[in-house]
Amino acid sequence: MKKEITVHGVVHQTPQFVVPKKSCDCHTHVFGPHDQFPLSKDRKYTPPEASIENLLALHDPLGLERVVIVHPSPYGSDNSCTLDAIRRLGERARGVVVIDKGTTAMEIQKMHDLGVRGVRINLETQGVTDKKYATKEISWVYEKIKDLGWHIQLFTQLKVLSDLESVFKQFDIEFVVDHFGLINPALGMSQPYLDSVISMIKSGKLWIKLSAPHRISSKPDGEDVTELARALIEANPSRVVWGSDWPHPGGQIGQPRSIDRPEAFNPIDDGAALNRLYKWVSDKWILEKILVHNPEKLYEF
Repeated sequence: MKKEITVHGVVHQTPQFVVPKKSCDCHTHVFGPHDQFPLSKDRKYTPPEASIENLLALHDPLGLERVVIVHPSPYGSDNSCTLDAIRRLGERARGVVVIDKGTTAMEIQKMHDLGVRGVRINLETQGVTDKKYATKEISWVYEKIKDLGWHIQLFTQLKVLSDLESVFKQFDIEFVVDHFGLINPALGMSQPYLDSVISMIKSGKLWIKLSAPHRISSKPDGEDVTELARALIEANPSRVVWGSDWPHPGGQIGQPRSIDRPEAFNPIDDGAALNRLYKWVSDKWILEKILVHNPEKLYEF
């Protein structure tokens, strides 16, 4: 058996455990080809290309048989690239898209038929922390998708999530938070607003994605995320999913963002990330819930 996998110039470990059948990577992106799927003029950064073939070259040897393609911000609300990826991957894939107020019911139904099961509201990349603005975004998105059973996925900070606790209760819909809710593990488990988020996970109102720990960790191996990850899992194992965030956009610390040149992806070892999840979970049945059964429920595989 190969001891490592190389994709996009990054070496990835192979799993150190038996990956359950039908395991799902619940947070990935596809970029390009750029000449076929133009980037938005209003984008915050310019990504390199990252193809389905690259994705499968990583997932197949890792034993990941299912995937969720999450629409990335450089395309704005043009979901063409994401929908093309879902279409090409077939039953293996589901999707989370970005819509605008002009997106029609017919367009949404077509996306549903293709495999889309959620809408992402990206507050963080926009630099938005205002509760009123976030509430308005949730409200009009909810009205467009409420009849299809989709969820709303939020990329935002811990305080914003806490501020929205009363808002979440107003809507008969699932809410999913990606990238650990950007909770800073260095501040410990008694940090402000964390109790509110853990309470929402316990109640089942909020799902949490254990994705992209490099976005919150101060250590290359993510060791400082362990206590936080275990606490989130313990809060409600039925409301936790895992995602790699491949191919890892997000910029480099200390480097200004620009659309004038391609911004290199972060060189993250996704095999190591999968092995890290295994270390976070002490029970093989809970591991199977996170990798298989919870994604089946949330994304209707």
